[in-house]
Amino acid sequence: MLHSILLPMAIGFTVFISGMKLMELALHRLAGPYLQHILHRSTATPVHGLAIGTVTTAFLQSSTAVTVIAIGLVNAGLLTFPRTLGIILGSNIGTCLTTELIGLSLNKLSVPLLLLSLAGWLITVLLNELGIWPKARSLRLLETVRSSAVALGGFSLLLAGMAMMQAIGPAVQESSMFGWFLEKSTSSLWWGLAAGAVLTAIVHSSAAVIGIIMGFAAIGAMPLELGVAVVLGANIGTCATALLASFSGSKSGQYVAWSHTILNAGGALLFMPFLGELSAASGWFAHSPASQIAHAQTIFNILSSLIALPFCYLPAFRKLPV
Repeated sequence: MLHSILLPMAIGFTVFISGMKLMELALHRLAGPYLQHILHRSTATPVHGLAIGTVTTAFLQSSTAVTVIAIGLVNAGLLTFPRTLGIILGSNIGTCLTTELIGLSLNKLSVPLLLLSLAGWLITVLLNELGIWPKARSLRLLETVRSSAVALGGFSLLLAGMAMMQAIGPAVQESSMFGWFLEKSTSSLWWGLAAGAVLTAIVHSSAAVIGIIMGFAAIGAMPLELGVAVVLGANIGTCATALLASFSGSKSGQYVAWSHTILNAGGALLFMPFLGELSAASGWFAHSPASQIAHAQTIFNILSSLIALPFCYLPAFRKLPV
């Protein structure tokens, strides 16, 4: 079990998380100087916040990063809690881009993309060392190209790590623990919800957990409805990071983290009775079981945010002084 499951899983997960963090840091470097200004100036209404939250999260590839930034802005007094409500709704939609990209089965492109990113990064280093681009505007362009190359390299590592983790699917399928889990889940899909929440809270990455489930679904190791239940649980578990980040901050920052948690937990509880319908709807335009899992995540997050959006206009929220 150590050599067939745990060791490949640990290596694949390390590569996956390293790629995700590398991509997130590079994209944050690209958008960082403008991000706080955009969030501060473009969230006058929940609809505006939803749009900005969706775009920024899709760009940064991390709903947790956007939520933590929002908490920081609220703690610093640069943003009020009511203006973060739309951002939170949008961050749940924007984060679906990662799983949708994984669902395209681009694993074979990981090596070419990594080589391309290394070539782009080396070119920018050589141009900088040779002093070919002396102008300030050219230097900014050079930094943009370099950060983009690093982000592409992070994405290639993400794909490579996902391929490693998905490769252990047959071994996991034969393990007694996985058999026990499937047996329990046949009596109640709530086991899948709980497993997704706990695993995501531990590893602090819903994308990693959902990616593994997509791999299991692709080889037929996990029933589709159980996979969707794990996805709903992963959306609950991803709130753990924001909650931890808010503990040492102001009460307003804690409100942001708890509203994020209530949205995800409430949405998961609302959709649990309709797992069959959600699975069927995601299959209408899916080309594989893996993409069907990704589409279920997207449909769930979009519908949850749209259902919650009218509540953000309630006077009780808009009049909060925090």
